[in-house]
Amino acid sequence: MFIRNETFYSFRKNYPIITGLIIIHFLLFLWMNLSYWTNGLIPFGIAVFQLGVGNNASVAAGEYWRLISPIFLHRDMGHVLFNSFSLILFGPALEKMLGKPKFITVYLTTGILANIATFLLTGPFYTHLGASGAIFGLFGVYLYMVINRKDLIDAANAQIITVILVIGVIMTFINPGINIIAHLFGLIAGAVMAPLFLKNARPFYMYPRASVGEGEITFNPNRWKRRRFLPPRTIFRFVGWAFLILVIVGIISRLF
Repeated sequence: MFIRNETFYSFRKNYPIITGLIIIHFLLFLWMNLSYWTNGLIPFGIAVFQLGVGNNASVAAGEYWRLISPIFLHRDMGHVLFNSFSLILFGPALEKMLGKPKFITVYLTTGILANIATFLLTGPFYTHLGASGAIFGLFGVYLYMVINRKDLIDAANAQIITVILVIGVIMTFINPGINIIAHLFGLIAGAVMAPLFLKNARPFYMYPRASVGEGEITFNPNRWKRRRFLPPRTIFRFVGWAFLILVIVGIISRLF
């Protein structure tokens, strides 16, 4: 459920919404930073940050798009990598179980509600950005599944998501650079919305998934034995494990 076994091609085919979100993350991050590093040679990059960052004073002045735009913006490489890896690990199961329209609705709605809570409950000059509120919204859906929809998640995966969630909440309170309000209200929003969106959901393993890359030969099961390098499926599995380990290590490292 949380370990990726697909090739890169099949991941894109199976999870187009997550793939698109990650592409947006990195394109905007590179656009903003390349513009800054080149002193404006890349046009409008600095303006993207200035117009898109969450700023309570600007929202109060009527710039309501700032309740949405921070979901797609990140401040540094560690920030964009951490949120994107989290989305790669924990988003695919929900994209399949909810379906593409419901998944993007839950993701954006929980992120927006987290930003509205930030606007209402923090100071007038508070600024913020990042997809963490929306990602915690996904955790909220999983939390509801662990508590009330055990038919949708097995015990092993429930334990994984519980441990990650507990560590994430602890990290939220002890790291001064984190938007506590966005994390908590994203989590709450996801849990509240979950009953409606999970109404007709089935366990992740019951959904069909593309497993063969474009141009791969499928009739010879021993095709890889003649090659000296690992097949893409095995490499992607290793990458999935590496992502999970990096997320756990990254969370724990911020506790100290």
